[in-house]
Amino acid sequence: MSKPVSIDDSNFEQTVLQATKPVLMDFWATWCAPCRMIAPIVDELAEEYDGRINFVKLDVDQNPKTAAKYGIMSIPTLLIFKNGEPVSHIVGVRPKGELKQNLEAALG
Repeated sequence: MSKPVSIDDSNFEQTVLQATKPVLMDFWATWCAPCRMIAPIVDELAEEYDGRINFVKLDVDQNPKTAAKYGIMSIPTLLIFKNGEPVSHIVGVRPKGELKQNLEAALG
């Protein structure tokens, strides 16, 4: 069973930018109700795409450097990275089907 891995500013580059697979990065905060709403969907997708896409979470309150670098103004924000570059930017709670379309596009 695969779950998103918590990362921080110090291991962002190694975990996300240098990844050999696409990465879905969830920018979130503990106080954010919409973040808690999307978390189970992200967990399900992490299981479904296990081995094909890496899933990581970054708490924006604890790691402002990376959040600022990517201009994160609202949470939850999901960025999908491929070859170290963001290829998809999703803000807010979105349906699982829409998230899957973005993941499939990153795999294609």
